[in-house]
Amino acid sequence: MKSLAIATLALVLAAPALKAHAAEPAWPPKIVRIIVPYGPGSTPDLVGRIVADDLQARHPGASFIVENKPGAGGNIGTDAVAKAAPDGATLGISLGGPLAINTLLFSKLPYDPARDIAPVTMLTSLPSVLVVPTSLNVNSVAEFLAMLQRKGTPLAFGSIGAGSLSHLTMEAIAQRAGATMVHIPYGGSPQAVTAVIRGDVQAACLPAIAVTPQLAGGQVKILAVATAQRSRFLPDIPTLKESGIDVESDAWNALIAPAGTPPAFVAQINDEVHDALTKPSVRERLETQLIEPAPSTPGALRDRMDAEIRLWSDVIKRGDIRIN
Repeated sequence: MKSLAIATLALVLAAPALKAHAAEPAWPPKIVRIIVPYGPGSTPDLVGRIVADDLQARHPGASFIVENKPGAGGNIGTDAVAKAAPDGATLGISLGGPLAINTLLFSKLPYDPARDIAPVTMLTSLPSVLVVPTSLNVNSVAEFLAMLQRKGTPLAFGSIGAGSLSHLTMEAIAQRAGATMVHIPYGGSPQAVTAVIRGDVQAACLPAIAVTPQLAGGQVKILAVATAQRSRFLPDIPTLKESGIDVESDAWNALIAPAGTPPAFVAQINDEVHDALTKPSVRERLETQLIEPAPSTPGALRDRMDAEIRLWSDVIKRGDIRIN
């Protein structure tokens, strides 16, 4: 009887712990949405689908569904993540625009990146390049700057949209050179590259993958990469800083969740995605698009968001750039 009483007491004492353990939620749920704030075929879409494929392989009992919600410079899709339930069933791909720069460009956002977003991890980095038409007859950044500074009709530059990184980078180059350029926005990289080839614009700063396929035709020339260090994909191309212009920009993608998502979920997803980005098969898929894996801690992603605001605030203010 005594041993039975002891056993019963042990079960009673253990019951709350067992109940608490059983009540702990598990990730992933049956369906996980990964929201991409840009259209199919965009770099964030490609990265999102690579991440979704790997998570699907790890969790065959769940479904990982990529949803494209483009519009308003990435704000619509990022807002959908911010307003989703923080239960691990919604993740998002986003980048420097909707996570940082758009706070400077829009008079009001439907979400607050500092309050409504839980950073999970940086995902990738994509080099951008300063490209000019070969017909411009400049062979270096120094020659391009000298042309910018000559009196006469200002040169025109193309971008992939007002307030985009390609817009801000070219504006920063003009400001550092003490010159004025005419901005002509296009609907995306293909249209902007075509404008450079035809000479409709005299320069653009665009994702490298949009430009490199055009080099063989001899109609465009890359003068510099905009990243802090030379790209391993373009090792012979100098950076803007090496070329004498103190401008740096990096097109990056990140994984986010709604604020309030359980820290255990965030930590697990971070670990799994970090592991995915080290796989040779995943790296090969990214490298075909000149995309560099760049996983981080959630804290490092938050720091990057804050740094992006500091980096572009003066350029936007001096250029009086506003979307609304």
